[in-house]
Amino acid sequence: MRLGIDFGTTHTVVAAVDRGNYPVVAFTDPDGDAHDGFPSVVAAVDGGLVFGFQALAAAADGYPVLRSFKRLLAEPDVTADTPVRIGGRHAPDAVRVTVGELLPGFLAAVRTALVHDSTAAERLADEGIGPVVVAVPAHALGAQRFLTLDAFHDAGFHVEGMVNEPSAAGFEYTHRRAGTVTGRRRRVVVYDLGGGTFDASLVAVDGVAHEVLDTVGINRLGGDDLDDVLVELAVSAAGRTLADLDHADRLVLREDCRDAKERLAPQSRRVAVDVAGTPVTLTVDSVYEACRPLVDATVAAMAPLVDGLLDGDPDLADLAGVYLVGGASGFPLVPRTLRETFGRRVHRSPMPWASTAVGLAIAADPGSGYSLTDRLSRGVGVFRESDDGRRTVFDPLLTPDLQVAPGSVATVTRRYRPAHDLGRYRFVEYTRVDPDGEPRGDIAPLATVTFPFDPALQGREPGELSGLPVRRWEGGPLGEVEETYRVDGTGMVTVEIVDLASGHRVRHGWGTGGG
Repeated sequence: MRLGIDFGTTHTVVAAVDRGNYPVVAFTDPDGDAHDGFPSVVAAVDGGLVFGFQALAAAADGYPVLRSFKRLLAEPDVTADTPVRIGGRHAPDAVRVTVGELLPGFLAAVRTALVHDSTAAERLADEGIGPVVVAVPAHALGAQRFLTLDAFHDAGFHVEGMVNEPSAAGFEYTHRRAGTVTGRRRRVVVYDLGGGTFDASLVAVDGVAHEVLDTVGINRLGGDDLDDVLVELAVSAAGRTLADLDHADRLVLREDCRDAKERLAPQSRRVAVDVAGTPVTLTVDSVYEACRPLVDATVAAMAPLVDGLLDGDPDLADLAGVYLVGGASGFPLVPRTLRETFGRRVHRSPMPWASTAVGLAIAADPGSGYSLTDRLSRGVGVFRESDDGRRTVFDPLLTPDLQVAPGSVATVTRRYRPAHDLGRYRFVEYTRVDPDGEPRGDIAPLATVTFPFDPALQGREPGELSGLPVRRWEGGPLGEVEETYRVDGTGMVTVEIVDLASGHRVRHGWGTGGG
């Protein structure tokens, strides 16, 4: 059975491929109730970890719990060895694990729930879990992509493809609303506000062929941040500060605020929460006023996708629609704000929390006929040594607008005769370059790779090379050096550096720690 799996910040949602239909898989909790997602929650119980519904039950019993752990992957320096604490700093039952332990453990729990406690269990007993397609935020760092793929693999899934979240939701849009796409209006803006991230993509649609023209995003803005605003308002209204509340009361308040936010409807006028035993009532207008800067930031971020957006006169001539997906897009202020700008072209997915999973299932279905040409969204470049190591120059190897497609590999090569005895490559991800070719905007370090051009240095360990100075090579090289960069349809990048004279080579994959 082929599946689309959307590992989300608050819930993980799965959709199945079923003869041209893509039903959302429901998970059964210990009380026998069905839910359209598996909670992305982990709890520490007696020195071990439990996930999903078991974690929620453990949290209710007072065990340490960690929510929204997917947001850890958005940190630029995250690795599989990054430590994670589950429980308060002074909690006696707190547990320390690594990201490389936490993610596969959670996804293994998802797999177990699929097989034993889901509406797909009967079919899976006959067919087994086939290839899956998974998603990452469009602006996910290379490390996030690698860690996500590795975690799915370690949990026993065969990942056939990885798709950017708004690109997958674009599939769901044309599957449901193909009638809005006409010969004159072929572009769709997918507005994806999830629990931890915001992404938006401009997609050109031609039947079942999709081409992502541009993507923008904010790595740390989502429903969790709206929850934080409600928490601050509630604490202030109670005449308290967060520092006044103990760890357990803060967790309960945050859950109360999240539930209150998710219950809000367009006609709601008040929000009632409890702050450590003190009932508090907030007006919806005050909540919207406090949250508006966050929502406005998402609209402002979309400016590169729609001409005239920041001037208040967006060009809608060829726009079929603005499609709202992601669980946080249900916050009533979001569609209200978008409609103020785009009018009747705003469409909200009937299942915004599941739109990405449905799109992933469509991508996993060989019979759907859907195709996707996406863009990297984040470029990869390198700072190279120059002037005997006294300065560096930037080489934008893979630009953010580079097109990638599932099953394809794009290749970039550099060949040159080195002027130094060592090459120290400082690789970064970047969002844009300025007119002088320097990286600007969101820049994240990937890795530093040291390559010995001088054959006398090629037998040394990497640790020895890292401490050596870079010197101009007076004797001159014996031959050329070739760098080959490959990026596949999932956005994974590898580099191979080869001394063509000696055959010495180094390979590196972003997020793997080398190889």
